[in-house]
Amino acid sequence: MYENKLAAIFVSCTMGCVMEAGSSAAADLRPEIAPLAAAAAPAFFLFSDTQVSYFYIANGREPGVTGGKAGASVDGRPIPKQVLNISHADAWALGTNFFSLDILNSGSQDPAGTGAPRFELFDHGATEAYGIYRGTIGGNEAFNTKLFTISGAIKDISLGYGFDLSTKNTQFGPETRKLLAGAVFSFDVPAGFMNLGIYVQKEWNRNGFVTEPFRSVVFDAVPHFELVYNFPLTFTGLPLSIAGFNNINLPKGRDGFGSQTAHEFLSRTNLVLDVGKLVWDRPNRLDAFIGFQYWRNKFGNDQRFVPGSEEKTFLAGISVHVF
Repeated sequence: MYENKLAAIFVSCTMGCVMEAGSSAAADLRPEIAPLAAAAAPAFFLFSDTQVSYFYIANGREPGVTGGKAGASVDGRPIPKQVLNISHADAWALGTNFFSLDILNSGSQDPAGTGAPRFELFDHGATEAYGIYRGTIGGNEAFNTKLFTISGAIKDISLGYGFDLSTKNTQFGPETRKLLAGAVFSFDVPAGFMNLGIYVQKEWNRNGFVTEPFRSVVFDAVPHFELVYNFPLTFTGLPLSIAGFNNINLPKGRDGFGSQTAHEFLSRTNLVLDVGKLVWDRPNRLDAFIGFQYWRNKFGNDQRFVPGSEEKTFLAGISVHVF
């Protein structure tokens, strides 16, 4: 489920750069063009970008999915996945918005199926939809102050909030519902951006393997951390950047089987090439990327006991900026 979110957050790396560009736009106005700019109707969004991306996960894992050459090994069964992502990021006077929808299609190693009234396996892989929203309201912008700036360390501290929604057509049939609220710290870095979100997360989900009325699972409210970054690699002489994120979930209580959940760590690092800039001198139109993803205790399942709960995989894809 979370890889959907991860793909979305990778695309959101543009949002931090946008925030910096938007906040500096007024200061960059030249005297000779300022009157003309003042006469024009101000745009509500300082920045807006919508992207369509496709990427391939070579060696995914799903907790509890075993078989094939892997047998019943705790490593689980390798699962290739194809992911289509549609995302939108924008910045306005007081903050930012980011929305992403991922459609993931697994190989047949992770089969689709239904659980009621009978269990039926299909000869094709499962499909999952995962949508997220993240929003911020900047402290400096909301109060028209510099109180939330620490020179050389923090550019701004924002109110952060959002939600996750997902569904998947397997017998387990997860239906993730998450609410998050907290603070986002924007670090003062020489180039690019790095943001740390510290949230309280509350999750509701579903376990289709157990009988009613126990299928609905309510997890504890726990701390959740999201570190997102994007740095240009100008020393290469190419339009390259390194973009990624690290997520941490603390144990969120017991799952639908009554087992204690473990701390969850998810990390992805992508090397991104602006193909449009390199080939046609038209930046921010077409990107290509390769990356590596590491997922420990996936979805909170303890990888020592639940097969397929540790994921190490390469990925590659392209992104097209539609408007």
